[in-house]
Amino acid sequence: MPTRRALLAAAFAAPGIAPASIRAQTGWPERPVRLVVPFPPGGGLDALARALGAELSPVWRQPVVIDNRPGGSTVPGTDLVAKAPGDGHSLLMTAGNSITSNPHVITSLPHDPLKDLAPVTHLVDVHQMVVVHPSTRATDMAGLIAAAKAAPGRLNFGSYGIASQPHLMFGALMAVTGIEMVHVPYRGLTPAVLATIAGEVQMTLAGVASAREHIAAGTLRALAVGRPSRLPQLPAVPTLAEAGFPQIDPRTWFGVLAPAATPLALRARIAADIRTAMAAPAVADRHLTPNGYTVHASTPEAFAAFIWEDFAYKAGLIRAAGITAS
Repeated sequence: MPTRRALLAAAFAAPGIAPASIRAQTGWPERPVRLVVPFPPGGGLDALARALGAELSPVWRQPVVIDNRPGGSTVPGTDLVAKAPGDGHSLLMTAGNSITSNPHVITSLPHDPLKDLAPVTHLVDVHQMVVVHPSTRATDMAGLIAAAKAAPGRLNFGSYGIASQPHLMFGALMAVTGIEMVHVPYRGLTPAVLATIAGEVQMTLAGVASAREHIAAGTLRALAVGRPSRLPQLPAVPTLAEAGFPQIDPRTWFGVLAPAATPLALRARIAADIRTAMAAPAVADRHLTPNGYTVHASTPEAFAAFIWEDFAYKAGLIRAAGITAS
């Protein structure tokens, strides 16, 4: 795995950026831009991708095609972009587990996310909640732990793949408390949430975008949120720190990456256009503020530094959760 110096050097480097190549890029994009989302349609990431695509298409004067490639712990969709030409016509919009968790736990990855992908922009931080089916009868984290202790191995939690945020969070919770629960992976966050609503599993993690209406309807109950402070949208839900677990933060983020050969100048332009699109009311007022995201819309350089920091953080969380590479 590359060092921090190598990762940052890759972000600052400008492969192929000679004056002639910059001039050649002035016609970009020359055809539709494919934005690969390695999750199913319907979740918060997919909704944000579609909103950004609608804003970017007229700016780029080309369609932005959302290409959902769910499953396989996001590996197939991520691999598609990692092996695409670095011409800016194939982009990846994904969550953090694709980049900073998978390398720690999947030994047979067909790509190296830190070498084969180049940062474009850190879009948002997503603050996820522990949500449970009402049948658990737990109204707080203490109640959930008591229920799990009373029935070892009887409670299940849904995730969206190995080392996804639910797997990390509930794995660490089991390690800290000594409870036993069963991990049930699904093909994405939305299927995991729907499985929890249906009672196939008793709990998962979900953001405001995926869970708020179900919490309001009483088909899900929120116990805690992984965030430094409570969500303004759901002020009655305590933080994990308030619930007694400050060391377990299942943080996740959304970001855009490109194939490694994509020149820095082009990535910077794409990042700037995305930053403008995120400020548009159709995106900010409908997808960012209501869903409690912390917005970054960063530069490629800042995103590279963040990726390295998160890579190290996830390594520690994976160890705490007792997840081993396979």
